[in-house]
Amino acid sequence: MDLRRYRFYFVFLLFLATLVCRPLHGQTQLRFCIGAQPKTFDPLLVADEPSEAVRYLTGGVLIRLDRSSQKLVPELAVSWTINRAGNAITFALRENVRFSDGTPFDARDVAYTVGRLMDPKLHSPTGDAFRSSEAAVATKIIGKYRITIAFPAPVVGLDRRFDQVAILSAQSSHKEMAVLGPYYMAENKAGTYVLLKRNPNYWKHDAAGRQLPYIDSIRLDIQQNRDIELLRLVRGDIDFINSLTGDQFDKLKSIAPQMAFDAGVSLDSELMWFNQVPSAPLPDFKKAWFASTRFRRAISSAIHRDDIVRVVFHGHAQPAVSMISPANKFWFNSNLQPHTYDAKAALDWLMQDGFRLDNGVLRDSGGNKVEFSLITNSGNKERELMAAMIQQDLSAIGIRLSVVTLDFPSLIERITRSFDYEACLLGFVNDELDPNAQLTVWLSSADNHQWNPNQKSPATAWEAEIDRLMRSQASTLDIQKRKQAVDRVQQIVWEQEPFIYLVNKHAMSAVSPNLHNVHPAVLRPQVYWNVDELSLSSQVAKDRQ
Repeated sequence: MDLRRYRFYFVFLLFLATLVCRPLHGQTQLRFCIGAQPKTFDPLLVADEPSEAVRYLTGGVLIRLDRSSQKLVPELAVSWTINRAGNAITFALRENVRFSDGTPFDARDVAYTVGRLMDPKLHSPTGDAFRSSEAAVATKIIGKYRITIAFPAPVVGLDRRFDQVAILSAQSSHKEMAVLGPYYMAENKAGTYVLLKRNPNYWKHDAAGRQLPYIDSIRLDIQQNRDIELLRLVRGDIDFINSLTGDQFDKLKSIAPQMAFDAGVSLDSELMWFNQVPSAPLPDFKKAWFASTRFRRAISSAIHRDDIVRVVFHGHAQPAVSMISPANKFWFNSNLQPHTYDAKAALDWLMQDGFRLDNGVLRDSGGNKVEFSLITNSGNKERELMAAMIQQDLSAIGIRLSVVTLDFPSLIERITRSFDYEACLLGFVNDELDPNAQLTVWLSSADNHQWNPNQKSPATAWEAEIDRLMRSQASTLDIQKRKQAVDRVQQIVWEQEPFIYLVNKHAMSAVSPNLHNVHPAVLRPQVYWNVDELSLSSQVAKDRQ
């Protein structure tokens, strides 16, 4: 046998095996759009969605919130413990991990990151979530792969907050460009695209031992026009759209139904409320209506939420219950049900408050016709249609509703400064699972306590109870006590209806059939939360070479 020829064939076969087992660098490229140029590539200064997308794709974190299960999973930390006082957390770190530039990772990097994160001169939006006191945060390196971070006061939900903290290198000359996530930033063509490439030192492997991620590069095209973005998806230029409006979803369903994904109910809600500000330029009799729980319950009972779901959202929403969506699996009070349509019950509530029907016209005890206006933002087709349907529903119990659409700046002026309005229809977008994110809404002294903001003391006994419960749950580390308090707040909101919750919209996205292992979630980033496990079909990879 010719040993030289044998060696040649052996080496050649190894080469072929390498090609089969792993694509050539740059062979697979994932593409999607962001709405604007990222404002920063420093992960500690992120405050906009495009920058957050880059941080999620490049940043390595100690703990990750699994967007599907909504549970915490270990990443760069293999385990962690929080002390009883709730002001210190100790991490055991993953060993033999390297940054994208080859720099080794250890406890010094965590200490450096936390020091910079909490530096008051940096003004880190991410760091603000950890500020329990003005005093300094202390880090203690216990060993090469063990560190304790101590805060001056307890931090509720301390471990969950590290989902947003991308670890920086204390030693690399590349500073924040040296990363521990699945990708690193390779090119930034301002206003056009951001190109990310596969981190050759990424620590994760699949069940077969193959290094992740599967896709070699990601191109984030900057595209503000949502119609063009949808066209590019259908044409095959991009691979997914992370979040769709209802109109986009319907359009996509009609032309490419296999690309449309509805992940179910989201954290977002559509709601209306009445102006209860004492100084508002409204007649006293209307102020009395709006301040009455029976009146608000009557209006709520007269609204056909199921019709709104069917007509406005084409089934891609569900009747809302209270302040927390069922999508928030742990914090949602499952004992509560949505208010159902019941015109008779609505009239019963009103009769208890002295209202009466007079030839099909509802009048209060003073003989005043029940009529009021509802403002909403112009150009939002879904809200304009919802307002029209509410108008029709209320006419069935003798109420005349006028719908007024305003440009957004004018609407904000009305509901936050002049208070020259009667009722408002808007939506709340909620990215946080923890109810502490809603403190600025539910505390009676808060700016966003929309129906009657900035109260010096609670105007009602039930608002005082909500204040007490929200402050109580925010100051305890006992998760069950927090749950009990938040459940009670949801019940009070359900009973008093300062906000009349209408629907929780669904989380809708679009995904090309060429993108595999996609499991859209209701939490952001809906489509690419498991980016290191995504893969592209061989044909797409070939076309993009």
